[in-house]
Amino acid sequence: MKLLVAGVSALALAAPAAACTPKTSLASLENQVMCPVCQGETIAQSDSPAAGQVKRFIQGRVRQCASAADIKRELVAQYGPQILAAPPRHGFGWLAWLLPGIGLVVATGALALFARRWSRPSSTPSPPTSSVNGQPLDPETERRVDEELARFDG
Repeated sequence: MKLLVAGVSALALAAPAAACTPKTSLASLENQVMCPVCQGETIAQSDSPAAGQVKRFIQGRVRQCASAADIKRELVAQYGPQILAAPPRHGFGWLAWLLPGIGLVVATGALALFARRWSRPSSTPSPPTSSVNGQPLDPETERRVDEELARFDG
């Protein structure tokens, strides 16, 4: 009887573990989590002991059927938000996602405006071809200048 109770208890305890199918994997999280000691490297890129420790933590949590969101939340609680390769899409982190798009829209608008201005003909009148001190020549003076120039050409 005791053996039967022990067998049933073991099966009852093993059933939840057998029913667990991992919701994520180390491979799917390696490029989303930064190495806590390396500058600008994910745990997939780093060979440091700290990156190995984070990988082992993730593998353990995957075996316990934790979701990717739960694992990331636990890593942020332990190491801070800088452990994530991408900023969170809420709160202040939204700025990191929105600013590049806003910058692209503003830059495109500015380029379009400048291109439009560059392609238009100038609206300022061109200065007269013959002038002295910015004033146009009177017809008599212009005729005399033309005669003098013609003598030098001819």
